[in-house]
Amino acid sequence: MSVYMENHPQKCYEIKVLYMFVIETDNEKRARLLQFVTGTCRVPVGGFAELMGSNGPQKFCIEKVGKETWLPRSHTCFNRLDLPPYKSYEQLVEKLTFAIEETEGFGQEYL
Repeated sequence: MSVYMENHPQKCYEIKVLYMFVIETDNEKRARLLQFVTGTCRVPVGGFAELMGSNGPQKFCIEKVGKETWLPRSHTCFNRLDLPPYKSYEQLVEKLTFAIEETEGFGQEYL
């Protein structure tokens, strides 16, 4: 289960292309995306509903932030992905792939 911030409704273009990326990509990139956003590359035993944050249960959250030239950002303590308003699927794939493959957070697990 995901939470969409007010400025990023569930039916907006960026959410649709993000889910298209998740569906079309391989398991390694899915794990890297999960690690990028949550700090762990594994889904909890109870599923996404059991994700924990710094203050207990914390749903996966997506927020629209920034400009299309920005890279996505994550806040692992809050299981939050800050997703810029990309104009195309190809742009999202390029920026998100770079972010999840070229960044390594503090104390993150290795795949």
